[in-house]
Amino acid sequence: MVKRSVSSLVQIGMDFFEFLNETKRTSITDRLQLRDIYNNEFRCRNPGIKDPNFGSVIYALKVCKMVKRRQDNIKFTPKVRAQYLNQWCTPKTQNPPPEPSRSDSIDASTDTKSADEAVTGVRARRKLASELMSILKVERYLSMLLSDKHGISITSDCPFENGKLVLCVKNTYEYTVKLNVENTGDQPLYFTYYTPLHWLRCLTLRDEKRVTRLQPLLLNPGDSYEVEVSFQCSLVGFFPATLAFEFKPDLEPTTAAFHIVRIIEAQCITDLGLELAPIAPFKPRCLPDWIPEPDCKIEDGQPPERLAVMQLENVVHLKKYPTPPYMNDLIQLLRKPTHPSRNFLANEKSHLLERPLCWDNYTEKFQLLLYLEELQMVFDIRRYNIPNDDRKHAELARDTTNRKLLVLEVPGVSENRPSVLRGDSLLMYPQGEKGVKYRGYVHGVQLDSIRLGFCQKFLDLYVKDFSFIEGIKFNVEFTINRLLVHLQHRAAELARSHKLRSVLFPVEPTFSCGKPDLPKLKLFDYQLEKNPEQYQAVQHIVAGSSRPAPYLVFGPPGTGKTVTVVEAIKQIEKTQTSCHILACAPSNSAADLLCTKIREHVDARNVYRIYARNRDPKLVPEQLKACSNLEGDSYRFPPKEKLMEYKIVVTTLLTAGRLVSGDIPSGHFTHVFVDEAGHAVETECLVPLAGLLDAETGQLVLAGDPKQLGPILRSPFALKYGMGVSLLERLMTDFPLYQKNEGFYNNLYGFPVIFHGVKGLETRESSSPSFFNVAEIEVLMEYVKKLFQTQGKKGLAKIAPKDIGIIAPYRKQVQKIRKALEKVGKDLKVTDMGDLKVGSVEEFQGQERRVILVSTVRSSPRYFDIDKNFSLGFVKNEKRFNVAVTRAKALLIVVGNPLVLNADSTWARFIEYCKEEGGYEGFTHAEEDEGEIVARFWAELHF
Repeated sequence: MVKRSVSSLVQIGMDFFEFLNETKRTSITDRLQLRDIYNNEFRCRNPGIKDPNFGSVIYALKVCKMVKRRQDNIKFTPKVRAQYLNQWCTPKTQNPPPEPSRSDSIDASTDTKSADEAVTGVRARRKLASELMSILKVERYLSMLLSDKHGISITSDCPFENGKLVLCVKNTYEYTVKLNVENTGDQPLYFTYYTPLHWLRCLTLRDEKRVTRLQPLLLNPGDSYEVEVSFQCSLVGFFPATLAFEFKPDLEPTTAAFHIVRIIEAQCITDLGLELAPIAPFKPRCLPDWIPEPDCKIEDGQPPERLAVMQLENVVHLKKYPTPPYMNDLIQLLRKPTHPSRNFLANEKSHLLERPLCWDNYTEKFQLLLYLEELQMVFDIRRYNIPNDDRKHAELARDTTNRKLLVLEVPGVSENRPSVLRGDSLLMYPQGEKGVKYRGYVHGVQLDSIRLGFCQKFLDLYVKDFSFIEGIKFNVEFTINRLLVHLQHRAAELARSHKLRSVLFPVEPTFSCGKPDLPKLKLFDYQLEKNPEQYQAVQHIVAGSSRPAPYLVFGPPGTGKTVTVVEAIKQIEKTQTSCHILACAPSNSAADLLCTKIREHVDARNVYRIYARNRDPKLVPEQLKACSNLEGDSYRFPPKEKLMEYKIVVTTLLTAGRLVSGDIPSGHFTHVFVDEAGHAVETECLVPLAGLLDAETGQLVLAGDPKQLGPILRSPFALKYGMGVSLLERLMTDFPLYQKNEGFYNNLYGFPVIFHGVKGLETRESSSPSFFNVAEIEVLMEYVKKLFQTQGKKGLAKIAPKDIGIIAPYRKQVQKIRKALEKVGKDLKVTDMGDLKVGSVEEFQGQERRVILVSTVRSSPRYFDIDKNFSLGFVKNEKRFNVAVTRAKALLIVVGNPLVLNADSTWARFIEYCKEEGGYEGFTHAEEDEGEIVARFWAELHF
């Protein structure tokens, strides 16, 4: 017997109730009598299909509060009965009429075969929905179903467009639409049936004569008939309904019926939602054709003033690492592996990629993967070049705050589409002008635009009277910053020359040296002393007991990895006078968190936070400015001798490459810590190691969770051949000495969780590719209001803005949420609303708040591939899901569309958990028998 889900058992129970309703036996409450009807009459209705037993169905209905059972008395609740109080008449016969068999083939000219004796309730609706969807799957006849036909026209007091009616239901969430069914032909026709193809509690259909297949209505030429559709709902969101109307030329049982479909989309929205609505329809950006151009003269622009003061000399050379000429042949071979290339090197490199990573091929394989990734980055950024299918040219405007800068509109830039940072550059030239291009340097990145600095020659040509000459059309070419790739290439080379084999491919000692003598420590964080695993981890790191093998601190979120690492750093600084510690993380936010926690107990004179020169000074935390390399609006890189005086240096992984270039000697840093190590590709982790860490005397500590966000890569080939596996994950997976620590995964934690179902609508505006969902924002703001209005002692709010974080996967959703928060802050007179952090999942990596609200945004599966390609969204991405739902210390509130999220097994388990624990609120699709029908019709209509 196949195990059925609760929802499928409930559906069978609903069918059974309808069976009782059709046969006038809903008043029966005796369990044994109902069981006999189920087994002897209902269960055998579909020959060859074995239905579940009666007890399973009743149990599922009881769990969903659709029946009440007291001993042998079973009574259906009003919740069930309300779904069947619709416009259809109930058959008068005591025994149910036979259900017709489905036609084996579909006649496109006559739509479907039907029989008058068919029942008219939920099973008939499901059967009709299945037949109409079969037409779409076989012949893609959506336009035929939406079209008026055979003289029948269906209109409304609100106009349909391509068979669809969009309603904006404001504040009251009530609306009535009158549909007019008219026979405009010259032959009489029978109106036999109409139904929504799925059940919606908020939708009610009425007509004066109660048309059904058992009570059809004759429409003579010129006759019209009115059907009233009433919509009433208590939730914000997007509620589409697909209505099917059936007609026949006569009432003979063998005569084929034809159908007309209408789609009604009701969007319940508040005044706040209207303010956040799209400002303009979305226009997608297409990938332009790429035609290589000959070399031309490039006029260099004006970089941001005083990005950095470089007192740290570049001693260790950073090569250019040009792309090898065989790469194009290799990519073609990887695309078609069954056709060997004529290029010998391409075939050789292909075999290299197939071989497992080992010390002998370590440098060569990683450099090959880096070339693949770089080529994909170059290809991807070209899609933003102008002209393209979306924009025929670019225009520049004068910056209002700095007269020497120009502004270029770049929708999606804040979401790294394209990825542009302060200090990067692009090329521009007037259309029609050849032989010269002007390089513009990025001075600032705003939401949908960038501020550029060009050379004086460019300004003299195109700026007159302190204003930019309007109407000049430019071409734009975006470029990637190859510096970051070059640093990883060099690290892969230095790993071999600095003999890091024992660190990167650790082995257990062949002899027994006994248990290490662990020091007794008085911890700064006394809470850690109560946790034997964390206390012992600090002891082992301080003692260096794993050396030369890396020490791994790993486990799921909430197990205290970062606090353990920080405590170990503090203990080493306190107990080892000759130590020098390099503490790194993949992102600036994670590095800032490390530095902030270290500074709680370490003198500022001993800690130095190094930022890259393209870091926006406004993003440097106030409490870290005094111990950082930020001076005014620029960054100073001190001389080597000065840097070597600090006991603790904190930086990102790639910025640590400055220390390598500055010739900080190998072995100077006695300890290298990498937090959030699972979020970086291995070559990024190499940057602070190769050239700085002595393999025999130094200690490497990696902390992170391989189940959380992994590295973000563009190249499918780089992913396929292992570059997506972090150093942390590789060590844990491939080396036996770390497998004894698997117990860390079994640590238990939990906190209160709410999932609020919202049937919203994802949308985009103007030329920005980023998505937002207004309905989810409306729900989020209601929760924010409730949090602020929860009072504690002396009437003060228990929750402050700094205690709350809101995570959203798309930059446009973040922008809209911030706009909504401004309004909520004004309404509630909250002055420090700016302390409430809103950001992407990456911005919350390694950070926590007392309360976290998550907006999933997605309300359709159509864009899952986009999310996968651009590393966006939460659906189909378990690691992003893990990060999003584990940032809360006390309360997690997730807002999303259960219809879409349940398509993912991880989300389905999470939502089911919330239901079981009583933490589910808002819209639920449990009562919808064919919810996917409308989604598929809707998708067909849009694409």
